[in-house]
Amino acid sequence: MDAHRALTELTEGRLTPGVYQWRTPPVPGAVGDTTWTEPAEEAGLRAFHLDGRRARDGESFLRLCAEVFEMPGEPPGDWDVLADRLADLAWTPAKSGYLVLYESWSELADADQRSLRAVLDVFAGAVKAWRDTSTPMTVLMSSVGVEVAGVPRLA
Repeated sequence: MDAHRALTELTEGRLTPGVYQWRTPPVPGAVGDTTWTEPAEEAGLRAFHLDGRRARDGESFLRLCAEVFEMPGEPPGDWDVLADRLADLAWTPAKSGYLVLYESWSELADADQRSLRAVLDVFAGAVKAWRDTSTPMTVLMSSVGVEVAGVPRLA
């Protein structure tokens, strides 16, 4: 499924909120002829773009999340704090949901497999926390030639 179709499925409520990976990655900032954030935000989604090239270990991933999610206060010091903050997001409300694009996650996988597993656990927990609300969360992990076990692919 290409990025445009996945976003359409999500915004039209046909894609169950969850953590997914794409076999075909989106081009950074673009879906078709428009930026991927524009259609997401038009649908009431609050969109976040995590550039994994900036996070090759757990500490740098936590700092990246603090920046991208515009977290108040100090960056989360550990995975539990990040999980708590992603289950809250009161400082960045959304009309109909949250969409996280995690690009270049293989950078973290190559350098720090344990941290990638922690990230997946945190995202799964956040998706679960938001699932039965009016603002569910979906995490899309772009992948090129690599896959992470246990994360469903969008066909």
